[in-house]
Amino acid sequence: MIKRIAQTAGFTGLLAALLLTLLQSFWVAPLILQAETYEKAPAAEAHEHEHAAMAGHEHDEEAWEPEDGWQRVLSTTGGNLVVAVGFALMLAGLYTLRAPNRTAQGLLWGLAGYATFCLAPTLGLPPELPGTAAADLLQRQIWWVGTAASTAVAIALVVFGQHWALKVLGVAIVVVPHVIGAPQPEVHSSQAPQALAAQFKIASQLTNAAFWLALGLISAWLFRRQTDDHYSA
Repeated sequence: MIKRIAQTAGFTGLLAALLLTLLQSFWVAPLILQAETYEKAPAAEAHEHEHAAMAGHEHDEEAWEPEDGWQRVLSTTGGNLVVAVGFALMLAGLYTLRAPNRTAQGLLWGLAGYATFCLAPTLGLPPELPGTAAADLLQRQIWWVGTAASTAVAIALVVFGQHWALKVLGVAIVVVPHVIGAPQPEVHSSQAPQALAAQFKIASQLTNAAFWLALGLISAWLFRRQTDDHYSA
């Protein structure tokens, strides 16, 4: 069983990560690079003024970040692979409790994952371009985790709950974080144009939706295939 979970997660995570990186490289990354030009312009001007006022003094080196090109793509691919394998392990583990009867059911698991880890949290904390004002990081992380957890519990109650009261409870649970509200910055501001921010939100949502659908479909297919091989052996 452990071997089946590991193999399903490994292959699924690799394929889904490559798909996500491809979509991000052609759709999401260009928007981020464009936004960075707005973010770096004021910083460059401030740096020039500081350099003129403090001529002769050395400045601390900036923290390392991947350069545009292969370094950024390689860094993105590595991060996506870690995340994809982790989510695939979660799905494969859930399949041991309730295995999909058909490969197409993996799409439903993928939609549930997308709703839990992407759609619900971004209703309060939408994807943000560089240079966008944001609330305290710890507060955002706490709200994000709480929202994802409540959404996962709500989906489980609505889908698998045998009594109508459990389904009603699930609906109530899913709205609690949004009634509380996500932490917001004192002043909403963005250096990038609103049109660019809107494009980025759409691109991020559709890219993550494709990632989760692929994750669910591939994992269900691999898990069912290994199960069939086990019984036919």
